[in-house]
Amino acid sequence: MTMAGRLDMRGVVTVLNTPFDAAGAIDLAALQRNVAYALEAGVAGFLVPAMAAEVSLLSVGEREAMVAAVVETVGGRVPVVGGASAATAGERLANARRVAALGCDIVLASLAGDDVDALSAEIAELADVSGLPVMVQDFDAAGGGIPAPVLVEAFGRIEAFRYLKVETADAGPKYTFLKQETGGALHVSGGWAVQQLIEALDRGVDAFMTTGMHFSYVSIVSRYRSGDRAGAVEEFRRLLPVLAFSNQNLDLSIRFFKRLLWRQGLYPTPDVRVTSAPPDAFQLRIMDELVELAMDLERARGWRGDRIEGR
Repeated sequence: MTMAGRLDMRGVVTVLNTPFDAAGAIDLAALQRNVAYALEAGVAGFLVPAMAAEVSLLSVGEREAMVAAVVETVGGRVPVVGGASAATAGERLANARRVAALGCDIVLASLAGDDVDALSAEIAELADVSGLPVMVQDFDAAGGGIPAPVLVEAFGRIEAFRYLKVETADAGPKYTFLKQETGGALHVSGGWAVQQLIEALDRGVDAFMTTGMHFSYVSIVSRYRSGDRAGAVEEFRRLLPVLAFSNQNLDLSIRFFKRLLWRQGLYPTPDVRVTSAPPDAFQLRIMDELVELAMDLERARGWRGDRIEGR
């Protein structure tokens, strides 16, 4: 497959959680097992590190080690999107250089604002320092994020701005506007709004950035794109109890999917660094019930833990 073909990245893009061992260090072998599991499922790419990785609580060295382990395991089979998000523009540029040097194919940074000149300038800088195409993460869980017309204008100005990850309130109409106004040329991914997966497919979204349940998500997207929308809807609805619980907030999502990966034997612990209150006894009971459901759904779609390399 050509590089251009790989970078089409249509389908499920796995956003990787960070596995911690009992001492609190990153377990890179466990991370690589998760990558192998996702590759077996047929994902179209990876994003590392990002919010699901608790990226703000990782050191520079930990970020680099994770990216290097993922790039090595992927071995060029699908694109790796290197997360460069940080609190300041200078840190984002430094991170962009690092992920490019480590072999990533695309650089992602979370950006905000409604000034098209400032947005375009930072995207251009990210592209210049990395030599990579840029994915803008448009994250605003409570609002509309970067105005869609601003994104369209920046896309027209900056050749390297080819990818957008939309994670905003009321994401659906924004997907459609962006696709229509760019003639379908802007690659649009859905993130946090995974509960609207079928709507996003109907609207022509290119990729879906999900955490865990790799076989289930790949099956739904593949089924839809083969023409079986009704079957995809039926399959997706089986996931809704998991999504309704895990998407209450980001910290709970991280805790849930790390617990799932731990129960699957992929991660050594379900431990997190997020500092929010842990689930109470009621939440933990529901979480464990839904982990069992998620594991059953993965098995039904073809996952067998004994086939995962390194287990």
